[in-house]
Parts: sequence; C-alpha cells; structure tokens
Amino acid sequence: MLQVPAFRHEDEYWVAEPDGLTSRARMAEASGAYRSAVPPLIEDWAPVLAADIAADTEEAAAALGRFDAYARAVLGETSPSLGPMSSILLRTESTSSSQIENLTVGARQLALAELDQSTSDNARTVVANVHAMEAALDLADHLDTAAVLEMHRALLSGQRGWEHHAGQWRDQLVWIGTSSVSPRGASHVAPQAGLVPGAMEDLMRFVRRDDLPVVVQAAVAHAHFENIHPFSDGNGRTGRALVHAMFRAKRLVTCTTAPVSAGLLKDTDGYFAALSAYRDGDARPIVEQFSGAARFAAAAGARLIDDLAAQIEVSRDKMSGLRSQASAWKVLPHLLSHPVLNANYLSAQLGMGAQSAQNALGQLVDAGVLEERTGLRRNRVWQHPGILGVLDHFAQSLIRA
Repeated sequence: MLQVPAFRHEDEYWVAEPDGLTSRARMAEASGAYRSAVPPLIEDWAPVLAADIAADTEEAAAALGRFDAYARAVLGETSPSLGPMSSILLRTESTSSSQIENLTVGARQLALAELDQSTSDNARTVVANVHAMEAALDLADHLDTAAVLEMHRALLSGQRGWEHHAGQWRDQLVWIGTSSVSPRGASHVAPQAGLVPGAMEDLMRFVRRDDLPVVVQAAVAHAHFENIHPFSDGNGRTGRALVHAMFRAKRLVTCTTAPVSAGLLKDTDGYFAALSAYRDGDARPIVEQFSGAARFAAAAGARLIDDLAAQIEVSRDKMSGLRSQASAWKVLPHLLSHPVLNANYLSAQLGMGAQSAQNALGQLVDAGVLEERTGLRRNRVWQHPGILGVLDHFAQSLIRA
C-alpha cells in the first residue's frame, strides 16, 4: 500500500427532476439521501515508498528518459522530421487518450478532420483533444489552475454541444453511475461544485513541487484530478494532458510525446480500479499503472518511431529520381504529421504557391509516395498509405491487447 489521504464523504439530499425518459417509479426512487466526496489536501503529502515501488518508478522514469533521447538520436536535433514526428506521436497519444473514453477514430479520419474534411463527430472531438495536448505542452512552464482551464478550453471548444462549458469549472454535481437523473447508487459522486476551485488550487501547488519522484507525482496528481472531476465533461482527457505537461515541466520527456495513454488503454479495467483505490487512500495501484504505462510507452514509442521513419526512408528511395530542388522534397518530412493532405495545407502551412503545391503533389504521386483516393474533381486529398497503415496497426494492437 502507498498511503495517501483518503477522500471523505458528506451527507446530502437529492431532489430528482423529471427528464421525460425515466419512469415514475424510478423517479420516486431517485430522490433521497446520498453522499458526495470531499477531497483532502495533498499539497504537503510526503510519500513513504516501499523499495519495490521506488525501484519500479525509477525504472519507468529512466525508460521515458531513454525514449526521449532515442527520438533525438534517431531523428537528430536539427532534423526536419523531428517536429512532424513529435506531432504525430502527440496525435497518437491524443487518440489513445480519447479511446479510453470510448471515442475511437482511425488515422485517416483524424487526418481528414484536421483538414476540416471529415464527417465524423468522433474525429472532430479527437482533434480537439490534440489541441488540448498541444496547450498542455505549451503551458508546461506555468502549471497552475489557469493552465488547466486553458487545456480544457482547447478541448471542449471543439466538442459540439459543450462549447459553453469550455474552460469553466463545473457549476453542478457530477457522478459516475448508470442514472442520468440521480447520484443515488453511483459508484462515485464527485465533490460539490463549490469545493472544486479550492481543491484544484491545492492540487496545482502539489503539481509544482520539485521534491518528488516524477512518475509518482504525476500518477497521484492525475488520480486526484480525476476524483475531483472538476469539469462537466472532458475530465479524463484533460487529466491525461496534465500528465504530459508535468513530464515536460520536470524535463523527463522534452522533445516528443510518449504514448502513455496507450499503455493505460491496454488495461482500462485496472486503470479505473486504481482511480477508485486512490480515493480510498491507496495510491499504489495508480502508481503501478503509470509505471507500467510509462515502460510500455517507451518501448512502443521507439518501435513506432522506427516504423514511421522507415516509411519516410522508403518514400525517399522512391523519390531518388527527383531533382534536389523539386518541391516534393519540402513536403516529405511533413507527411509524418499529415499523412493525408491537400493543396490548401501545402499553401497554408508550407507557404507554397498554388502551382508549386500542385507540382509537389504530382511529383509525389508519380513517385508512388502518395495516392489520391477521392476520385473527385474538387476537394481532392492525397494520402500516404504506408504511414496510415503504421498508425492504424499501432491502434489495433492496443485493442487486441
């Protein structure tokens, strides 16, 4: 056991309001006494780590550090592929984080959504999660409640129907259970809304400490965040974005994004059980979950870098007949972060003129690097099938696991 202050509970009374869908009998049962959580203060928590868990977390932190160094070594600090590779790893992590919340989207639909050409609501929601992750990393040097609100604003601003909740602490009760009209019988009733701002200030003071093992600190901060449940929606995705901000702030992972959520996705039952154990006063399960997820992220992330880099090398070989000044060479590294693109992307992001963009796409198609799959005369998009295949295979391997 790794003891942390347990969440207390306070007695409350709920008056259920009809929703037009629930029967009168169930509505009658929905009103009555219930208990909501009261978060403890953890700013000054001092962990007493058993030898095995101390060794486990040190190993996990070292694995993440090696992964970060490996990314730099393989790609090189000045490589034009480093930025795009970091972007696609961030998108992969965002996709896994969303999948924990049962938001599933394929690599092609996600890429289309980034071009604003997807009809998938899930894809647009996952793109919003990408923006939340980007905000988290941008704000890593300013980890306070304002930063968390900004992460959440980036997330929910792109989630249809929830825009007015973006970047706002919740002003109502939330719970984890099967009833939409009552917290009675829920597995977890989050703290009353009035407790959220103070609890989050305490949590962020804990986050800013620099005297704790980073993996332990990140796991505990995440579990505490999830049990406070400070937002009306998007708590899981924002809470996992916060973990990456902490890894960046503590200089554990500096040049890319380790797919930690992919590691958590391999055992979602264990992950959710660990969050429950945390609020009962035992942080060991969530620390073990994060240690395992970190080791998985380091190993799987390195393989993903290798597989994606190999696709770029294959493409480079196919383009060997092109003159060195050909505009297609400028596009090649960016296929990592945008394996589906169009002429507008090349103009907006790479500063190409309309004719140069069309020339580059034509050169990449002629070389066998890109395919045009729409068959349309307008709104055409081109894709790199090899990179999409690598990303989809990675996602499917997590589902099979």
